[in-house]
This record gives sequence, C-alpha cells and structure tokens, in this order.
Amino acid sequence: MRFIGSKTNIVEKIDSVLKKHLDGTEKNFVDLFAGSNSVGNYFSSKYRIISNDIMYFSYVLARGTLGIKQSPSFSTLKDLGIDDPIKYFNSVDISKYHGDFVTREYSPSGKSKRMYFTESNAKRIDFCRNSIEKWKNNRIITNDEYFYLLASLIAAIPYISNITGTYGAYLKKWDKRSFKPLYLESPLLNNFSEDNVQFNQDSTELISKIKNADVVYIDTPYNTRQYPSNYHVLEMIARWEKPKLKGITGQPNLDNEKSQFAVKKKAKKAMINLLNNVHGKHVIISYSTDGIISEDELSKIIKSFAANGIVEKNKFYYRKYKSKVHNEREVQEILYYYEPKNEKKNYQESLFDSIDLSKNLKTSEFEKQNHNHDHSERFSTNGFIKSPLNYVGGKYKLLPQILPHFPNNITTFIDLFSGGANIGINIKANKVIFNDINSKINDFFRYLQSNNTEEVIYQIKQYIKEYDLTKTNEEGFKKFRKHYNSNPNPIALYTLSSYSFNYQFRFNNKMEYNNTFGKNRSYFSKNMENNLIKFMYRLQNLNCEFTDKYFTKLNLDSLTKNSFVYADPPYFITTGSYNDGNRGFMDWTDKQEKELYDLLDRLNANEIRFALSNVFSHKGLKNEKLISWSEKYNVYHLNYTYKNSSYNTKRIDSDEVLITNY
Repeated sequence: MRFIGSKTNIVEKIDSVLKKHLDGTEKNFVDLFAGSNSVGNYFSSKYRIISNDIMYFSYVLARGTLGIKQSPSFSTLKDLGIDDPIKYFNSVDISKYHGDFVTREYSPSGKSKRMYFTESNAKRIDFCRNSIEKWKNNRIITNDEYFYLLASLIAAIPYISNITGTYGAYLKKWDKRSFKPLYLESPLLNNFSEDNVQFNQDSTELISKIKNADVVYIDTPYNTRQYPSNYHVLEMIARWEKPKLKGITGQPNLDNEKSQFAVKKKAKKAMINLLNNVHGKHVIISYSTDGIISEDELSKIIKSFAANGIVEKNKFYYRKYKSKVHNEREVQEILYYYEPKNEKKNYQESLFDSIDLSKNLKTSEFEKQNHNHDHSERFSTNGFIKSPLNYVGGKYKLLPQILPHFPNNITTFIDLFSGGANIGINIKANKVIFNDINSKINDFFRYLQSNNTEEVIYQIKQYIKEYDLTKTNEEGFKKFRKHYNSNPNPIALYTLSSYSFNYQFRFNNKMEYNNTFGKNRSYFSKNMENNLIKFMYRLQNLNCEFTDKYFTKLNLDSLTKNSFVYADPPYFITTGSYNDGNRGFMDWTDKQEKELYDLLDRLNANEIRFALSNVFSHKGLKNEKLISWSEKYNVYHLNYTYKNSSYNTKRIDSDEVLITNY
C-alpha cells in the first residue's frame, strides 16, 4: 500500500548495511515504527520479527500477516455455509444493504458528501467490517481469523480510495481507480518458523521494556506530516469505534495523537529519549536529509549513544533505484548503523525484560494476554470500554461471556440496574437508557456526558494537587473527604473514590461519603485516566440517557419487540454493600425479588426480550426461588467466581447465571 516514508524500495539496502556486522547468532529483529510493515515482511524469512506501531491499522496489518503462520481454517464459518469468507465478501449481493459508518461519513450519500469512496464501495466496506466484528463477538471466528480478514480489508481499501496517496484530503473529482469494485485478497503469509510478536504501543515505552534485542530498526517520522491525520480513514475502519467526525475531511479528535517526532520543537528531545532506552546488539536508523533534525545534529546525537562514538553513515538517493538521474539538491536517505554502549551481553538471554511473552504475544487492546487461537478461548475484555468506577457487582469481566448471548438489532436498550454502566456503554443500540436508583452515580455519568474531557481531567488533577492526594497521605484524604461532604460534586466524588479503599463509592444513611483511605493501593493512575477518557469518548457519542427511578416505576410502555431489557439487580443471597440497606439506598428483600420476577414475566408476555444476571448459589446458599422461576426460560451458566472479591471472606465459588427469554 502507498505509505508515507515506506521502505519497500530500500529493504535490500538496509540488509546490505546490516550484513557486514552480523556474527551469525542474531535471531530477533525489532521493527519499532513498522508502518506498512514492508521491513518486517522482508526480514521475516531471516529473523523473529517484533513489530510495533502506534497506528492501530498498522498493527492490524502486522497481526494479520506476520502474526499468523498458516492460513486459517474458518471451520465454524464453513459450518454456517461460508467456505471462503474472502470470496464471500467479494461476491455477496449488498444491493439492499443500507450501509453504516463509512457510507455515512466517507461517501457522497452521507450528509457530509465526502468523496473518499463511491457509495457502492463504501457500503461493501461497511458490510465487510460489520460482518467481521459480528463474527468475532459471536465467537464464530478466532483471533487469528479476525485479524486475517481485517488485514485483508484494510489492505484492499487504498486501491479504491479517491485520494492522491494519503487520506489527509479526498479528490474533488473522481479518480478512475475509485470506480473499481472493492476486492479483497488473502493476506500473504511467509510460513516463518518463529513466533513473531506484534505491538500497538508508544515506541519509546515499548523499547524500554525490550532487552538484549539482536537488531533494532528505527524509522521515526522525518517531517511535520502527522500520520494520524493522513491515515485517519484507515484508522477509523480498523478501530470501528464510529466517533463524531469534524471538518471537510472528516477527521476525529486527534489532539492527543500527535507524534513528537513530527513536531519541530520536540523532535530532537524525542529522539534522545528514544535512543536512551534502546538496548540492542545492532541498531539501524533511517532518516532523511530534509528531516526536522538536521544531519549534523542527528549524527551527534547517535554518536553519544554509540560504543566508542563510532557511527557508520550510509547516504543514497531514493530515486537511484528507479532512475540513474539525480542531482545534488535531491533529498537523500541516510542509514545510520551503530552498536550501543555497554551492550556486550549474552544475547541468547531473555529478549524481554518486563514483558512476559507467554502472556503478551498479541497486544492489541482487545486481545492482550490472550494467545490461544481456538473456539474454546475466552475473548479478553480489553476490547471493551471499562467503566471508570469500581462498582460492586460490575460486569466488566463477564462482558465476553454475556454480550454474545445478547440479540442483534436492538432499538432501545434498557439497563434496569445500570450501576457502573459496564453493560450499556458496550451495547450497540439505537438508544440506551441507564437506570439506577443511585443518583450519585448517575450524576457523575451525566456530568461526563455533558462536559469536556480535558476539563474533567484538569479538575481531577487540581483536586489531587490541592489536597496532596497520594497512596500514603491519609490526612490529605480525610480533609478532601470532609470537603466533599460539605460541598459535594461529581468530579470530587470520583477523585475521592480514586484514593479510597478498593476504589469504591460508599455512603452512610445521611448520604455522607464514608469509605476509608486506600492506603498504599488506591490512586488516580494513568490507566484510570485512559479508561476515563475512553469512557467519556464513547459516552458522548452514544444516544443515551440516565434515569434514577425505582425499577418498577420506569415507564416501559413504549418498548417494542426490537427493544431489549437487561437486569442486573442486587443479588438476593449475597452481601454486597449495595443491598444491605445501610448505605443511604433501599435494601433488596423478598419484596423486590418478587417485583422483579413479575416485571420480567410481563415483558415476556408482551414479547419483549430480556436478560437477567444473577447467582443460583453463593457461599453455600441457594436462591431456590430464582431457580424455580427460571425453569421456564433459558439459563446460561457463566465461568466466573466471586471467591477473590473483597467481600467474600469464605472463598466459596458462586454459580453465576444469565437467564433469557429468547
């Protein structure tokens, strides 16, 4: 594919520079800024490739090719009558398909009238992308099969895009390539013997964790062209998060996506920081004579990290491989080679210092710590949005088991006991209604729904600074808790919970916050900040509302057969703090249990779909009423236990179930 700075034409030159320094024991090749993966693909026949790129679509291409040793079998798809999904995507009739995100945002049929794709190609992209995602969510395809198909789709899109080479803008008139039909091809696999590894991380952070690499290849951005803005269309299709887009070119919010290597005032510092973290036997750096960092400056920087200050510099003309004509003013490519200082180690030791490869072979957001590629695997929860709240009874860890049982084509989704909102935030529906009697929680979510992300993060950090909140400053925590109880507001409440025991919200009967200090454990971490940002991004792009009604008081009259109601009530036989009646909210008794059964029975009588989460047994107790009531419905036993929960002191497994009427 056409890619800014692609090294397709110089991989042999890179190979020749490297060859004369090898001793024959080298096994690992780190491609730190993989891009189109041309370098990794070339060297995959010689080394184990550790590829990385901050762009997710680049990761998809690597994962769907370098991450797979042989063509997937698609056995479950074959059972459904689809023998070859690539041929299926190329030939299936979509004349009656209305399209989705790509059709709406990147074709003339949408309100924006953007001309990245013809309407017919946009609809086929939507159909392929939705099918791939649905098959993955329903466990019809494995992780390998998922990325194999997604890589095929991403690789096919540039051939029918109405652009000059990147997606920074579309052409105002249709290029002839745009009228070609979208055509997917099977990704080329190299049948390599080693297990390659793919990452989707910040390169500087990743390289600091990799020790004893044999070869490290570095190809940072050279100039001020930012990759996210030039490849945003491919990135949106790969991620499939369907955010709000802005401007003529239809870009998402990319304020936090800019690379420091492509900013003049930051590039030099970024390069120094990167090289300071490189630990390898051989290092090769690609750069250009028209780069942000001058040739002389970059040479000095590299020498400061090279053993004995020795750096080999190879300059050549890009056009040399296509034409013998060039002049001295033409841009030249530079390949630097050096051996890092004090790197004379046994390079057969563990490659990774702080990354356990046995648990981290595939590190995309949705499959981290999940490398068993068969149909018995549990999909990792990392592909789902996580609530910023640690809510007792939250269903985040159960999402991979619960959501595949949910129906498709949901118009209105109602979460009767939404709690931390883990279920509703991950639902695909025309409208989502989060209902919970805990108005404090809902006030927090309503605040996130209507306020700027940067302002929310700023408020949190101001509270942390003002009260000197840390993992050890209990006095600061108590002062802040006192401040909140006299001046309650949603962001103060969230910040307070971030430094509380088990990160949990807890109130007394006077509705005063009374959770204790989370000494040496709880604090507002970078992961929490990232989860909050992702949650807000999803929330603000979701058609939803929050209500605080007692569940029997919620008006359900407008629901239809395409609606769906999910109930995750306090469990009658458990002792979570939300159902003991001592936290400022109503407790859960026989009365509420019966009211819920009656409500769900009425929904069933009206042919409205529902699902109920609960437990049949817990700590040796059985909910005989629930077991008896559920006999007329479908029951799914989930693979989960509360034995490690802080409130389960007896450590006896629970029988978690999902009950549905469809």
